[in-house]
Amino acid sequence: MTTTMMSSFNSNHINSKALNCVLWNAPKISSPPPNLFSSTKRRRLQQIRKKKAHDQATGGDMVCSLISSTAVDQTTTLPVELTALVSVRKSLKLSIQDMMLRWFGNHDHFTHQKEKENCLVLQLVSTETEAESMKPKLSNEAILDWSKDLNLNLIFLGAEKNSYEVKFEVDPKFGMPGAITVSNKYEEELYLDSINIEGVVHIACNSWIQPDKDSSEKRIFFSTKAYLPDETPAGLKELREMELRQLRGDGTGLRLPSDRIYDYDTYNDIGNPDAGIEYIRSTLGGNYTHPHPRRCRTGRPPTNTDNNMESPENEYKRIYVPRDEEFEEAKQGALDVGKLKGILRHIIPTLTIIASRDSNVFKGYADINFLYSTDMSLPKILNKVQEFLKFDPPKLISGLKSCCLPDEEFGRQAIAGTNPMSIQRLTVFPPVSKLDPSIYGPQESALKEEHIIGHLNGMSIQQALEENKLFVLDYHDIFLPYLDQINAMDDRRAYGTRTILFLTSLGTLKPISIELSFPPTNSDSPSKQVLTPPVDATTNWFWQIGKAHVSSNDACAHQLIHHWLRTHACMEPLIIAAHRQLSVMHPIYKLLNPHMRYTLKINALARQFLINAGGVIESNFTAGKYCMEMSCAAYRDWWRFDLEGLPADLLRRGMAVPDSTQVHGIRLVIQDYPYATDGLLIWSAIETLVRTYVNYYYPDASAVNFDTELQTWYNESINLGHADLCHASWWPKLSTPDDLTSILTTIIWLTSAQHAALNNGQYPYGGYVPTRSPHMRRLLPEEHDPEYTTFMQDPQKYFLSSFPSLLEATKYMAAIDIISAHSPDEEYIGDRKDLSTWSADTVIIEAFYRFSMEMRRIEKEIERRNTDSNLRNRCGAGVSPYELLMPSSEPGVTCRGVPNSISI
Repeated sequence: MTTTMMSSFNSNHINSKALNCVLWNAPKISSPPPNLFSSTKRRRLQQIRKKKAHDQATGGDMVCSLISSTAVDQTTTLPVELTALVSVRKSLKLSIQDMMLRWFGNHDHFTHQKEKENCLVLQLVSTETEAESMKPKLSNEAILDWSKDLNLNLIFLGAEKNSYEVKFEVDPKFGMPGAITVSNKYEEELYLDSINIEGVVHIACNSWIQPDKDSSEKRIFFSTKAYLPDETPAGLKELREMELRQLRGDGTGLRLPSDRIYDYDTYNDIGNPDAGIEYIRSTLGGNYTHPHPRRCRTGRPPTNTDNNMESPENEYKRIYVPRDEEFEEAKQGALDVGKLKGILRHIIPTLTIIASRDSNVFKGYADINFLYSTDMSLPKILNKVQEFLKFDPPKLISGLKSCCLPDEEFGRQAIAGTNPMSIQRLTVFPPVSKLDPSIYGPQESALKEEHIIGHLNGMSIQQALEENKLFVLDYHDIFLPYLDQINAMDDRRAYGTRTILFLTSLGTLKPISIELSFPPTNSDSPSKQVLTPPVDATTNWFWQIGKAHVSSNDACAHQLIHHWLRTHACMEPLIIAAHRQLSVMHPIYKLLNPHMRYTLKINALARQFLINAGGVIESNFTAGKYCMEMSCAAYRDWWRFDLEGLPADLLRRGMAVPDSTQVHGIRLVIQDYPYATDGLLIWSAIETLVRTYVNYYYPDASAVNFDTELQTWYNESINLGHADLCHASWWPKLSTPDDLTSILTTIIWLTSAQHAALNNGQYPYGGYVPTRSPHMRRLLPEEHDPEYTTFMQDPQKYFLSSFPSLLEATKYMAAIDIISAHSPDEEYIGDRKDLSTWSADTVIIEAFYRFSMEMRRIEKEIERRNTDSNLRNRCGAGVSPYELLMPSSEPGVTCRGVPNSISI
């Protein structure tokens, strides 16, 4: 396959008119003495020198540095030679192989690479067309000579790039280059990083180039210089359309790992019907049983055609994603190390259980603390292994004195934990269900005035509501439709919970009542019960078990709805549509590109290991095999793109009220709401950047409406990507620059800061299972229940036995440890590696610079807030600082850092 990389030929302060007139009309030769020229050539030399002086005065001096200041006859037909440095990186396998060959003196392997049948072949493409054929002008083919490795040494493990010299020959009237084609005649794929022409023009490529199996095939990739569709140079229009057609494919055929085709498909490979009836899962998406956003097409036919299901690939075979979406080796290496650690960490608990022949349950605090200790009774020679195998103590452990989550920490995590997006302001008491009463019983809550009135500091309920003092974590309607199925499973016990929290004078939240609900039955047992803060030892343990069930509900809703659905799943269709409908030359594609990195690959891995039947999510979270059905129900009944932006989401949950005097147009009802206060700083910075960017390219509504690629991208995102909801009236219009600014700000927010706030704290806040158990195995004991006696005799043992088993806990901890970690190649918000794209557009360069500086300012502001003793939700004895929206981070599990994209 022949791959063509299009990249920017811009450089800082280059005047494009001067570049067109001067750069491509003069050969690079030294200036001979003037007396060797004819009078005609001397006059021409004077003209060129005047031209050069004019260009220098108008900003074209950098262009002139590309060529010698010599006279050139305009009528010459001699080709112009340009020298380029091409940076190439080989895969890890080839790097080691080549290094071994060099060590053993096999130079023939390298010297023969310069032959055309085993090399890279490059060709420049002009923005102009040939006068007669109207086809793009092309330079002669240039060969990359492997023997001219300017780095002198091949870098071990392929971690660095090697630079090679390439000579291009172009016609004197070639015009402005707009693209470069690259054909890989080598036997393996190669990573083309960049091309620098004459040390001034930089072309960012950043793509794997596949071996060319058919020299007649040509694939075109366009310049990274930004052009709206109607501004595309004549020489690139046809190629721009051709490239998009190739990226879209024709919807048929099987996908190969080397393909770069982006297409839609339903989520019909989550189940595994070939493994047995218990692994059959409903198809998600495409107007089937349960709505869900589309996934990237695999091209594999269904195995079980009756159910429109296909069995997934086995764990040793990767699910297809376009080649450009695959992980880089640094990312894949970090993930592989994480998997290895997870496997090894599971060995010690397994061996301990086998050796002791004991039950697989936590019996005391020591059993839990054992997981974080290096003292695992291994021989001293294995001290390093012990250090490797232990789990790092989660963020929360330092402030805990028992396995029970204190009330103040329970309330704090609702606004400063890993799930700050479920809490709502209570506007009606008692809360009312929205479920069908004919199916799920009375909509009224069991909560009464007497349950909370004693905890309102002398306020009436109405006064507390009016003064925005009451809040609720309401999981009643989410869980109730699934409770019968959940509780029928051997290892799951759950309620639908509601928790009322009171805002204290210190600005902290205090839980004051918990409602636990079942679907109504015909038995005499009540379907709802209410817990209030304890007054004795027995009610204390009831209260702790009740809070554990709320935390379990919260962990499940966090993972399935706020994390998986609202970021990973719902962003995937917009990303696929962007690759299919927006050319790499399009300014909106260029803006979004860093925010789409790795997401399709991450979602493919999720289908393979996390959300699949029997995978990590089903195995660990409360909903079990009904996890994706619960996610789909939220998508169908609750998700709205127009309410996904941070201010809109806060207003929807009643956590803010409109206020035109505020910068964001809203006022928070809890002033010390760390997720919201930090998030609004980042939201505002993103919005400012996007508004500047959009207004630069779209000065009025007509520019937005007549951008065919932009409109097709947005329409396809809705009508194909979100087909189940495409007829909803709430989809934002895309008619004005303000519309576009709002849509893009929401997308960038969701893929960067929103995902970071929901993902990076999973192990730091959830790695201590008793305080945030992913599922529960026991309900509250009732007096007529045989387990009640067991509970009364040893309530702590009963409490600990209600959590996942030791082996379940270690598997879960290993999984969330992996997905909470940053890889070494992470790219964080405020960092752009492609600024050369806008080198001639100082407005855009300055906007990105201001955005980067604003991220640094925000980081310092968050640091200041975390030391402000007046902010009790982020500062105090035993209180963890809130850092999940801190923009930068080191690699690993840091509980901070905002990557540009959904990259884990």
